[in-house]
Amino acid sequence: MADWSPFDDPYPATGRRDLVTLRDAGAYIAALPKTKQQSPEWQAATKALIMAAEDRGPLMHAHVGMMLALHGAKPIPEHNPSKEKALGPAENKTG
Repeated sequence: MADWSPFDDPYPATGRRDLVTLRDAGAYIAALPKTKQQSPEWQAATKALIMAAEDRGPLMHAHVGMMLALHGAKPIPEHNPSKEKALGPAENKTG
């Protein structure tokens, strides 16, 4: 059975009532056009929501996923350490 826990901080969704619970968030996603549901940010939000509802992931991940998707966030690029500059030793700034 799904967990319909409330989010710590409800947030408004454009054109709908506030998203207060996992159930509200699921209904919001289900009402989106299929093309929008297939975007990377909504796929990530959906996955986090399902995991939280099945008690396989933290509620906070679902909350953050929904916030990012609602605000049109782009996926975070994969970390590539070869593109970073090597940091030198910390400078002594005592004076």
